[in-house]
Amino acid sequence: MIIPPIFGAIQSIRGGLEKRYIASYLALTVVGMGSWCFHMTLKYEMQLLDELPMIYSCCIFVYCMFECFKTKNSVNYHLLFTLVLFSLIVTTVYLRVKEPIFHQVMYGMLVFTLVVRSIYIVTWVYPWLRGLGYTSLGVFLLGFLLWNIDNIFCDSLRNFRKKVPPIIAVTTQFHAWWHILTGLGSYLHILFSLYTRTLYLRYRPKVKFLFGIWPVILFEPLRKQ
Repeated sequence: MIIPPIFGAIQSIRGGLEKRYIASYLALTVVGMGSWCFHMTLKYEMQLLDELPMIYSCCIFVYCMFECFKTKNSVNYHLLFTLVLFSLIVTTVYLRVKEPIFHQVMYGMLVFTLVVRSIYIVTWVYPWLRGLGYTSLGVFLLGFLLWNIDNIFCDSLRNFRKKVPPIIAVTTQFHAWWHILTGLGSYLHILFSLYTRTLYLRYRPKVKFLFGIWPVILFEPLRKQ
């Protein structure tokens, strides 16, 4: 959640990509740092640093997905204003009510919007991107599922860990898996969004794996005939 998006942002700067994709990578890094600080301290201020950037980063993702098929460096001020206003309203309400369910519902609305938009793209526009699109969604939703299992069966899981060897017990830390999988799913979503965008701009993007493990996008402008 922290280092790979920084690498992606640097790569985007070098490639002359639009600033919104640089912002997407950096926003994911901020979420990772906020989550790190919260879990180290368990302080309310650090909780806000974890949860509110989740809203902001997802708004950036939504903007990128709905602007994939526009001219280069175009700005949709209406959508931008709507997302900024949404972020301000969520922030103001959440600071007053301090109700986690409210945050989860607002975040869920943004994720649902991304899911619908992604399905539209891989169904009607670029069907050959189904692998990357559905992988990003699947990884993220798996993390969400494990997080809910951890919330519902927390006591049972704790008792189970006491009875099994530590190497087995650690694999049932589903809250940790939630962070790993949603971080990876969000990173893959940025790759999917970036792949869609550069494809539309007539670049030639390709997904490569650094050291045979970590996915990145490499691309070059389409040669003029």
